[in-house]
Amino acid sequence: MATNQQRREAAKRKLDRQIAHRAEQAKRRKIVGIGVTIGAVMIIAGLVVFVATRERADVNADAGAQPGQEEQAPPPVQIPTERAAMPQRPQPLADPVSCQYPAGAEPAAKPATPPAGEGIASTGTVSATVKTSAGDIPVTLDKALAPCTVNSFVGLAQQGYYNDTECHRLGTDGLQMLQCGDPTASGSGGPGYTVQDENFPELTYGRGVLAMAKTAQPNSGGSQFFMVYGDAQLQPDYTVFGSISDEGLKVLDEVAKAGVDPAAAAQSQDGTGKPKTPVKFTEVSVNA
Repeated sequence: MATNQQRREAAKRKLDRQIAHRAEQAKRRKIVGIGVTIGAVMIIAGLVVFVATRERADVNADAGAQPGQEEQAPPPVQIPTERAAMPQRPQPLADPVSCQYPAGAEPAAKPATPPAGEGIASTGTVSATVKTSAGDIPVTLDKALAPCTVNSFVGLAQQGYYNDTECHRLGTDGLQMLQCGDPTASGSGGPGYTVQDENFPELTYGRGVLAMAKTAQPNSGGSQFFMVYGDAQLQPDYTVFGSISDEGLKVLDEVAKAGVDPAAAAQSQDGTGKPKTPVKFTEVSVNA
């Protein structure tokens, strides 16, 4: 039979085992708790990073173009409504004058005969109508400004030179004009002869002005001309030979508002190019 001493020692050992067991359980619970806390912190941190990244992605997506979103249309063309004052020569030309139409450096893009150049009047006007696929453009040709240029333009019109030609260059910003008169619609075609310059230092260009196109060389005009419907800050190097009617300006305004073909504008250095609205000449009729 166990003695009291033995029973006390057995009870003490049992108590020690219970205390050790409880301490081990507490240690395990502490370790598990720490692991759970670390796991929770990592999950929360991951969620924070995910949300922040998603928000940045959303901001970047909002700042850029959305998939399938169309490009914004260019701003509307700003066209002045007031006509420019037509230039006048400070001194009238002799009347009549003699004109020279020498052969050009390039062959004719379309057969044309130079007009006669002797005894050309330098007074009076000539009415003409440029009939196009976009609408009629009546113009008034001024012999007092440029008798030799008017003489050439009338001669080409009467030969049907401008029939079935297409305007090849539209400017809508800075240089607001429509350039036409090249049978090749490339900007390099002409009648095979040249027209002498008839410009003077006081020349200015603006809405309603009809002027000759040319290369950088003097006296290099031919069949190409440009119709100014707005601003045109140019040096006085281009012969002005007439004016455009209000009816004709309305046609040009509509062509300008449609804009320049983007592909053509991207290939040019100044943003000019083929107009989106085709302007094809059917006839230039002259009322001499």
